[in-house]
Amino acid sequence: MNTTIVLGTATPGGGFPLFGGALADTINETDPSLKVEPRNTKGSTENIPLMEAGEIDIGLVTGEPFYEAVEGIGRPRADLRIITAMYSTAGMFIVRGDSPAHSIDDLKGQPVAFGTKGSGLTILSRYVMEGLGLDPATDFQPIYLDKAGDGPVMVGDGRAAALWGGGVGWPGFATLAKAGGRFIAPTPEEAARVRAKHSFLKSTTLPAGSYPGQDQPIQSVGSWSFVLARPTLPDDTAYALARAIDKGHAALVKRLAQAAETTPQNTAAAAPKPDLIHPGVRKYLKEIGASA
Repeated sequence: MNTTIVLGTATPGGGFPLFGGALADTINETDPSLKVEPRNTKGSTENIPLMEAGEIDIGLVTGEPFYEAVEGIGRPRADLRIITAMYSTAGMFIVRGDSPAHSIDDLKGQPVAFGTKGSGLTILSRYVMEGLGLDPATDFQPIYLDKAGDGPVMVGDGRAAALWGGGVGWPGFATLAKAGGRFIAPTPEEAARVRAKHSFLKSTTLPAGSYPGQDQPIQSVGSWSFVLARPTLPDDTAYALARAIDKGHAALVKRLAQAAETTPQNTAAAAPKPDLIHPGVRKYLKEIGASA
């Protein structure tokens, strides 16, 4: 008998639906007893309450909303557990190739697309700007999108001066990079200021060649995204998911290069605390010698 697992992703046009589709296909192929069904949602900030309500079984969540949820920042503490680390996300802006902007300061006062309201990337932008002493609401002309796919169009036609995003293979960056776009990340000094104010953010790197025309690595700040589970997901189901993701790793990476970081070792290393990893997953990590 198949165990059906509903997976919450995000709005079409962003990186989460791509990852979620690849993950579901890989798990279903690797372990036929599991049937993962991806579902589009508004993103990280909707996936958390959907898991708490039991309306989805697992969900994709970026590091910032996960941190806020488990710490009880602006809401009651959430009881969610990690199934796997997904990938690290280096946050930054992209502008058109002909843009006069070359620094974050150059974008002040400009219309900037910070992402969809439910996206963890948007929350990351808020923390990074706050670390620099900036407020997206007053220091920029902020644009919040209904669909992630609208961002590159707005930069392309000039309605937005820049688009905030992050990660390898992110569709918005891919679209603009192909058209000659250029990245703007915090300088090393700016990144240090951000990390000093928000210690849960980490030094992250966008590897060279992640996008067309990007021949040098770009240093920034960011966090890890995770596949999380509702509090009541059975241990044996979580174990089976962790095992299928690990055993199907090569197939997952073939579907989506960004998933190279989706490993048991990274899950153990990236978890803010070991007890935030689902007990069923911890059992699997211990078995293969990758314990948190």
